[in-house]
Amino acid sequence: MIELPVDLPAELVPLSWLIGVWEGSGVIDYKIGDDSVTHEFGQRVSFSHDGLPYLNYTSSTWLFPADEGDEPTALAAETGYWRLARPLGQGDPGPGLLPSQGSTRYPDAESVETLRNDAGGFDLEVGIVHPGGVSELYLGQVKGPRIDLVTDAVMRAAGAKEYAAATRLYGLVENHLLWAWDIAALGQDLRTHASARLAKVD
Repeated sequence: MIELPVDLPAELVPLSWLIGVWEGSGVIDYKIGDDSVTHEFGQRVSFSHDGLPYLNYTSSTWLFPADEGDEPTALAAETGYWRLARPLGQGDPGPGLLPSQGSTRYPDAESVETLRNDAGGFDLEVGIVHPGGVSELYLGQVKGPRIDLVTDAVMRAAGAKEYAAATRLYGLVENHLLWAWDIAALGQDLRTHASARLAKVD
């Protein structure tokens, strides 16, 4: 059963099943040419909110050691923001540090329902930043306990590794957060990259 925080903005209710800290393990399986990169990894993911109509997202991953007794190796991290896709208005803060002017257009469940798309879900915008000089903008939808995302834009710093596109799938299955991530990188077309199963720990 999902318990909604009392201060949860109405716009976050469709994403509320993500809120919390999740931890578990997964597998990297990415083919490059005739070679396949395969590793098991651990992951800790956090979804939180600070009263504004978006979720804060962080993820850290580590490789499990090959030999028992060895320490895990830090692998990757990412951070970002998840929100329902809608035009921002005077009731929203920004740009920059400009405060909001007036009240939000979506203060309750009834007004949020007007954002539901023709497929019965809610359109999403997700921004994710990687420390290796890559920033992704995903578009997609949340429909019940399932999220489908596709990159709309990928920005890379001059020294970043080649990374062109991605898709991500998230789902709540038997109280576990399952995800799968396909990428087009290092000259490869879009293909399976990694997946994991996480349990809520907080």
